[in-house]
Amino acid sequence: MSTVTVSAFIEAQDADLWRLLTDLSSRADWLSAVGAVEVLTDGGFAPGTTWRETRVRPDGGAEPEEFEVVEATAPRRLVLCSPGAGVDYRITWTLRTVERRRRGCTEVTVRQEAVPTRPYGRVLALILGGLAARAVEGALRRDLADLALAAGPARSAEAA
Repeated sequence: MSTVTVSAFIEAQDADLWRLLTDLSSRADWLSAVGAVEVLTDGGFAPGTTWRETRVRPDGGAEPEEFEVVEATAPRRLVLCSPGAGVDYRITWTLRTVERRRRGCTEVTVRQEAVPTRPYGRVLALILGGLAARAVEGALRRDLADLALAAGPARSAEAA
């Protein structure tokens, strides 16, 4: 299993960040790597909610990814799963209110775990593990920066 974790301090309230993370209709508006979002289930955002988003790769191509909410504990913890080719991904967003520079802000941590589900997934993890981890880390950092920007024009994220 491969795990990548990144954190940032975002000068915004956890409830505001939670709204951004869970509002699927605006997801493509603030995530720079997401071109489109299609909600696949009816009802509100809760465990079982499923959607497909099209992520734009650095080479300009597009790749659809499907996500399902596993756990949603507002405004503190969001756990998603995403099936892949030979690997399943589990993405956990954790929001923690902290005081920083005498102001309230939220420490946001994103952890992605890749669990091989087929033998070739294990082989690919061995061969491409470090390269894939760096690419995932870059994507997670970009998502955190996008979240900070969407939280407000005067907001900024700093790597923890």
